[in-house]
Amino acid sequence: MSRRLTIVQLLPALHSGGVERSTLEIAEALVRAGHRAIVVSAGGRLVPQLEASGAEHIVLDIGRKSLFTFRHARRLRALFAESRADIVHARSRLPAWLGWFALRGMPMTHRPRFVTTVHGLNSRSRYSAIMARGERVICVSETVRDYVLKQYPTTDPDMLLVIPRGIDPAEFPMAPWPDRNARARVAALHPALGGDGPLLVLPGRGTRLKGHADALALLAALRSDGLDARLWMPGAREPGREQYVADLESEAARGGLAHALAITPPTAAIAEAYAASDLVLQVSRKPESFGRTVIEALSCGRPVVGWAHGGVGELLRELLPSGAVTAFDADALCRAARALIAQAPAVPVTMPVELQRYSLAAMQAATLEIYQTLIRERIRQ
Repeated sequence: MSRRLTIVQLLPALHSGGVERSTLEIAEALVRAGHRAIVVSAGGRLVPQLEASGAEHIVLDIGRKSLFTFRHARRLRALFAESRADIVHARSRLPAWLGWFALRGMPMTHRPRFVTTVHGLNSRSRYSAIMARGERVICVSETVRDYVLKQYPTTDPDMLLVIPRGIDPAEFPMAPWPDRNARARVAALHPALGGDGPLLVLPGRGTRLKGHADALALLAALRSDGLDARLWMPGAREPGREQYVADLESEAARGGLAHALAITPPTAAIAEAYAASDLVLQVSRKPESFGRTVIEALSCGRPVVGWAHGGVGELLRELLPSGAVTAFDADALCRAARALIAQAPAVPVTMPVELQRYSLAAMQAATLEIYQTLIRERIRQ
């Protein structure tokens, strides 16, 4: 039986987002496996959830971009020593630099192993290079791994390990198609989404990078073909994005689409949004490191169409090639959307085998195995 480990994860804060979610998921897996999980951040609304799992949280503002932040390296070094940390896992650039400097000041015999996770496609710089300095570098997709090797060619390829972000299939269960009950519930909340025509869903924040304008153009094209298509943009309406939403609504009104569009705040029931839909869109204008929406929607049994670049393109080419469209080719997007809408999706009872490597359990197991491998290497040294 492997011994109890102490793992310290570093990130700026615990508010919301994919990095934060992954941190909590690994902390929960560590505690469940009998290990000690410590997270260092400036805090945030996810701290109670983290602590409820049995993990510990240390408040330290290690994400503020200021030279004064580097004074925290000494405190981190003391924490690593006092907790007898086995692994330091950095998930963001500034916390990674602080962790690295803290480790450099420790004797090799007592120095924890250093792991980083590259969650995004940051531009090449000396500042970003720290994420490629881990003794193991976890990449959330092959897209990220290729990007790191291209930007930092001296990186040892054997140290770059792909562990995709995972979802809990219980949170995204297979839904019947069509799911008329889910559609009725959604339409009761947002009357513009009623009717018998196809419902398109584009989840995402209120930013042009998410491709809302492309989704509006697709809606217009489908309706001009005689389809009573409707479009839902959950997540686009949020504080600080009022002008952006107003611009979208004006564009929709000019195109005669206002009655077929709902732009709403984020929904806590995103799985039901997928179930109510006929087609999910992932049309980000900027390549993303991963495409969680793709995995979530397919887990619910709904087809996805999107631009074939970045992590989204990687997933679509593997899991649903008919949904992968040459980036920014509006005509091809419309053709692919029409074909997927016309073809009733096959809805298996359980998560398909090809999706299982993208499960939360698979991600947690693979990450914990990296920790154990590093400890075994140290024992052999």
